[in-house]
Amino acid sequence: MATKPLFPEAPAERHTLSVVVDNEAGVLGRITGLFSARGYNIESLTVADVSPDHAVSRITIVTTGPRRVIDQIHAQLERLVPVHSVTDLTEAGPHVERELALVKVAGRGEARVEALRLADIFRARPVDTTTSSFIFEISGSTQKVDQFIALMREVGLVEVARTGVAAMARGSTAL
Repeated sequence: MATKPLFPEAPAERHTLSVVVDNEAGVLGRITGLFSARGYNIESLTVADVSPDHAVSRITIVTTGPRRVIDQIHAQLERLVPVHSVTDLTEAGPHVERELALVKVAGRGEARVEALRLADIFRARPVDTTTSSFIFEISGSTQKVDQFIALMREVGLVEVARTGVAAMARGSTAL
């Protein structure tokens, strides 16, 4: 008879973290080092300067893990010296997440027509066109981008470049 583990592994959850940091050399390396040293995975990472004097940046990190691991990540990020604040947007409430991707598709004839039809449905915009290929720009939720890419695989996907998730809490106040 198989025995059950004393503490069964909790299901993995996807969380989007907004980390406000001093905009200085090495900060991104310290944050990603924290993740890699502990074996945590980063699914998406974006960085942007967010202050008029270029002194502060926002790092948006999408990570997945059991609740206990997410709590550890949050606590460890808050202890880093250049970190001003850490907000778990997933826990904070309603927020907006968007991702941008460039998707190159090659094809002729019906495949070309189908690529344009699908792009129209997904509101992807052709930003480069040749007689044998397109590069589409698509933005939206990660799921929308994933679905578009999956469909383009069937009509001639060549290459994909993605920005990663940018996210912000809804409402009139900053977090």
